[in-house]
Order: sequence, then C-alpha cells, then structure tokens
Amino acid sequence: MSIRVIVADDQEIARTGLRMILDAQPGIEVVGEAGDGRRAVELARRLRPEVCLFDIRMPHLDGIEATRALAGPGVDDPLAVVVITTFDLDEYVYAALRAGARGFLLKDAGPALLSQAVRAAADGEALIAPSVTARLLETFAGTRPSAPPPQPIEPLTSREEEILVTVARGRTNNEIADELHISLSTVKSHVASLMIKLGVRNRVEIAMWAYETKRVRS
Repeated sequence: MSIRVIVADDQEIARTGLRMILDAQPGIEVVGEAGDGRRAVELARRLRPEVCLFDIRMPHLDGIEATRALAGPGVDDPLAVVVITTFDLDEYVYAALRAGARGFLLKDAGPALLSQAVRAAADGEALIAPSVTARLLETFAGTRPSAPPPQPIEPLTSREEEILVTVARGRTNNEIADELHISLSTVKSHVASLMIKLGVRNRVEIAMWAYETKRVRS
C-alpha cells in the first residue's frame, strides 16, 4: 500500500512542487492539499493519512498549532507530522518538536531527503534535517527546566544504551541494524522498549532524553 500524504502550505506553487516530488516517488501518494492550517487539520482528521507535511507559516492556524492539534500531548491517536520550512530558526524547531512533529526539514532538502523523511515518519521513526540535528537537540535539552531528567522506570540494558545513542544521532532503524550488526526486528523491539522505559512517545523524545542525560554530545 502507498504511504498517503497530505500537504499544507499557503503557497500554491510550493504545494504543487511538493506534490510533484512526492507523487514521483514509488509507494508515496499525495491524497490532499490545504492552503491554511485550519483546513489542514480538518483534512487530516477526515482522511487519516500516514503522514502530514506542514509548512510553519500558514494563515488561520500555523503549522505548529496544526501539528499540536493532530500529534500533541493529549491526542489519543496522533498522526505523523513532518514540518517543512524555509526558515532554519531554532525557535521553530523547538516549537515543532514540542508540538509532536516527527520530522523537521528545510525546503531545500531535496527530493531524496524529503521522501526519506516521509517514509521514516510513516514507519514510526523521526528524521530531522542532518544540518540541524545535533545542534538543535542539544540546545533544546539546554532550554529544558533545571530539574533533572526523569529516570527510566527500569534500568536500560547495555544494548538499549547503544540503541539510544544511535537514535539520538539521527540513525534510522535500517542504519542502526547495519551499524550494530543486528536484525531490523531486534532494533524495533529495543526502540519500543526504550519508549516504554523512558515514558516517551517517539524517537525525537528519545533523542532529547539522550542529550538531557549527556549520553550524546555534539
């Protein structure tokens, strides 16, 4: 089955370009477009796509608020949202991650990285533009309250510690499997265990916890 995507951007030429790029990728289909955030949320709730691709600056409801409405804390059945923007501004990325975004890309990322981000999001992974990953996650961790990070409900195993670091460095499941010489199913099992032990909902939050606890440094 194709990965169904909706695209939201207030510029028609941008939506058209994103649709052309994604529809040209095998196994990806754009099933809807929206020119503002409110319409994007309505469309996403009705179509339930595998991935929502949202610009940040949109009328009526910006991409951050649209993301929070579909994937934020308290959403029972969150959708996968990838935020794509022209602006490489820390405040936008922090807000997107806090709102529940599963990916963050710049519009100059190119077709290969765009399709990779969509596939990663659909597979429950997270992809943040490589140019900003380490800097943003470490700085994000530094902006958190001074209280110590929450401790895992159970100690992490040595293998989970390895997986934790690779996730924080932005590796996909396939890349982790190759790097650690383990099966893809084993990687997925360890990632799921990390989410449970750390009390987090996605790979971005796993990565943030790794930076907060100084497991990873830039």
